[in-house]
Amino acid sequence: MQQSPRAGREGDVLAVVGQGGPSVSFFDAVSDRHLGSVETLAQPHELCFDPSQRLLWCTMTYHSGYYHANGGPRTELTVIDPDTRRIVEVVDLAPEHAPHGLALDQARGRLYVSVEGSADRPGGVVVIDTRTGRPVGRIDTDAPGSHWVAIDAAGRTAYVANKEAPFVSVLDLDRAALVAKVEVPGSEGLAVRADGTRAYVAAPYGGAFAAGDGPAPGIAVIDTRTATVVETLATRNRVLPLHLTSTGRLLAGEVRVEHDAAGRVARMAPGRLTVFSTDTHEQLGAVEVGLCPLTVSSSPDGRIAYVACYASSTVDVVDLETLRRLARLDLTGLGGSGAHGLAYLPRPA
Repeated sequence: MQQSPRAGREGDVLAVVGQGGPSVSFFDAVSDRHLGSVETLAQPHELCFDPSQRLLWCTMTYHSGYYHANGGPRTELTVIDPDTRRIVEVVDLAPEHAPHGLALDQARGRLYVSVEGSADRPGGVVVIDTRTGRPVGRIDTDAPGSHWVAIDAAGRTAYVANKEAPFVSVLDLDRAALVAKVEVPGSEGLAVRADGTRAYVAAPYGGAFAAGDGPAPGIAVIDTRTATVVETLATRNRVLPLHLTSTGRLLAGEVRVEHDAAGRVARMAPGRLTVFSTDTHEQLGAVEVGLCPLTVSSSPDGRIAYVACYASSTVDVVDLETLRRLARLDLTGLGGSGAHGLAYLPRPA
C-alpha cells in the first residue's frame, strides 16, 4: 500500500499570509486544522522561515492595494515567533520601501530582501544579518520595480526579477555588486537549480493580464554561466510564481482570466499549477487551483505543493506524485483574505 503523502508530518505547520486580513495564519500540516493567527500591519506579502533562529520573516509591502495600484509603500519587516505565534520585532528599513521578495542564506546568516526604487535611487536588495535582525548592506539592481529574489545554493549569486525593466538583475553577493543583466521582457517569479547551472524566470511581466499581441507566456531558462536565456518553457497562460522542490520539480502558477469583447479582463478563472522536470524540461502535468495563484511552496521532501491563490483567498494542497488536490484551505472564514505568502515549518527538533 502506498504511504500517505501526509505521513511523518506530525507537528509540522504551514504559515499563510492573509494580505487583506492583515494576518499570518497557521495550519496543522497533517489535519489542515487552523491553529491560530497573528494580526500584522497592513499588507503583508511574502514569508521566509529561518530554521537557525526559528523565526518567520514577513514583508509589509504597501499600506493598501498592490503593485501599480496602492496606497503608498510600507517600509517594515515583521518578525514572528511561529511556535508562540507572536510578533517579536518589527524592523523598519526606511528610507528603503516596498519590501517584497525574501531569500535566505542560512549558512551565512543573511536574509536578502528586494525593495522598489524611488525618484533618486533604483530598486535593490537589502542585506539583513539574521542574528541581529539589522540591515548590513544594500545592492542596487538598476531597475525600479525589483520584486522577487532568489539565490544560488552557495550563497554567492542572486537573481532579481524586475517587473517592468527588460532584464533580470544578476548580483555578486560577495562583491555586493550588479554584475550582469539577463534580457527578458519584464519578469515575475524566479528560482535557481540546486547545482547553480540554471535559473528559471517567469516572463513576460503579467501586468493586467490583458489580451494582445505581446510576448507569449512562458518560463525563460537562464544559463547562469553566460547569463543568457537558452530556452523557453511554454505555458498556456501568464505565470506569476515559480518554485523549485527538493526533488527537482519546477512548479509554475499560471493565472487564467476571461476577457470581454473589447479584450479587457472581465473576471478571474481557475488557475493552474504546472509541473516541469528540471532534468529534461518536460512538462509532467498540471492541476487546476484557485483564482490568481501568487505564491507556490512545497514540503521539504518535495512530495506536497502548496499554492496560495489571492483572488479566492485559498491555498490548494497538492500531492505532486499523483497531481491530485488533497485539500483546500480557506482564509475567508478566519477573518483573512487575499492568500499570498507561504512558509512550511518543520516541527522543532
